[in-house]
Amino acid sequence: MAIRTFTARTEAIRNLTHDVREIRFSLRVPGEIAFKAGQFVSFEVTNSKTGRPVSRPYSILSPPSQRAKIDLLLNLVPGGPGSTYLFSLKEGDETKFKGPAGNFYVRDEPAKDILFVATGTGIVPIWSMLLDRLEQGYARPITLFWGLRSQRDLYYQDELAALAKRHASFSYVATLSRPESGWTGASGRVTKVVEERVTSVANLAVYLCGNSGMIAGVTALINKRGLCPIYREKYYDDAGAPDD
Repeated sequence: MAIRTFTARTEAIRNLTHDVREIRFSLRVPGEIAFKAGQFVSFEVTNSKTGRPVSRPYSILSPPSQRAKIDLLLNLVPGGPGSTYLFSLKEGDETKFKGPAGNFYVRDEPAKDILFVATGTGIVPIWSMLLDRLEQGYARPITLFWGLRSQRDLYYQDELAALAKRHASFSYVATLSRPESGWTGASGRVTKVVEERVTSVANLAVYLCGNSGMIAGVTALINKRGLCPIYREKYYDDAGAPDD
């Protein structure tokens, strides 16, 4: 897909946690975007420290079926040029970005079960992939393991529960590495969940997105179980995507 420049209007803003925001953009010129679930768009912003323009990529949260609008999700990083700019936008503001781009996208492998593993806002491209597969009526089991820090970092829990109720093939575990009292769900790092619950990699495709420690740890665990395709993308603090 050719990279293009898009003009968009900030349509809706939703704060999900103390530092995570979801932003919806309606496309103006051109009016639609075609992308693969997992790809990203890039914003050119000014680095306040140097005064120079820098490019910051952000994975698309919404599925490819939503062509006239795109959703992004990001956390605010103090001093980060990308998140500072996007958090400054108000509903009605116009912006520009380029895309789509990126090699981390869902593959068409209908004979394989899918395992998604994410930490923090690494959920973003995986969310797009998950929605895309479920919309397509994917027949094989799909599992999501998502690692977060504490209860105040939780979001999309109602949405995940609704997806699991609606699609018998989908299951998920949200685990907290630093849970506070009262938490009754899974606890510990997401690598622990993978180690305990993934016993076979036969007919499995694995997608990893998050910090480098998780990616290295889960990759090692999966490789101990056997050979299967593993697709990875690291997330940086002030970029929603990629370390390609």
